Amino acid sequence: MNIFKLIQKAISVFKHLFLKGLLFLLPIAITFSFFSFCFNLILSWLIPLRQLHLPFLEAVPYYEIFLVIFFISTIGVFLKTFIFIPFVNFIEGVLAQIPLLGTVYFGTKQLIKAFSSEEKTSFKEVVYVEFPRPGVYSLGFLTSKVPAEIAPDKDIVYYNIYIPTTPNPTTGYFVILPKDQFKNANLTRQEAITLIISGGILQPEQYKKDAHVEKK
Repeated sequence: MNIFKLIQKAISVFKHLFLKGLLFLLPIAITFSFFSFCFNLILSWLIPLRQLHLPFLEAVPYYEIFLVIFFISTIGVFLKTFIFIPFVNFIEGVLAQIPLLGTVYFGTKQLIKAFSSEEKTSFKEVVYVEFPRPGVYSLGFLTSKVPAEIAPDKDIVYYNIYIPTTPNPTTGYFVILPKDQFKNANLTRQEAITLIISGGILQPEQYKKDAHVEKK
């Protein structure tokens, strides 16, 4: 009987140690796999650059990545100059004439811009919305007021709210609600996005400190 208990205890200890090691290694493995997948995917997109056969760069491993970084940075420099702006406006004007392509392009551009740290006006406020059902709250971003001409009820003021999904906040749901159906969340845009991407694991630093003080 004692031997049986010893075996059970040994199995229990082994299971505990195995799970502890697994929980430590799993996030590392998933993170490595994710970045390895992204890295290989980017490399597959950049294969045509290898056909340029640039002797002075071929000695550098993965030189095509450096070429793309340089190219993107150069575009950034051009976008800061007034000379390049008319060309960008012309390209966007052409895209605007193509019904489906223009809608996807400008919608994606606006959404990405809204999540950038430089944009201050697209997401005016972080709010709580009872979504997808009453009693369950989701974080949303108040984007604008609905014009009375297109509001569901012209006697009520409605607001446009974007509710992002986890872990990819660039996809989500668009809802139109009156003021009394959402409430302000005491969070910055960056804090809200961090919460959404991490699924609530990463808490805002200011509240983590408060919680730490309360525990003491």
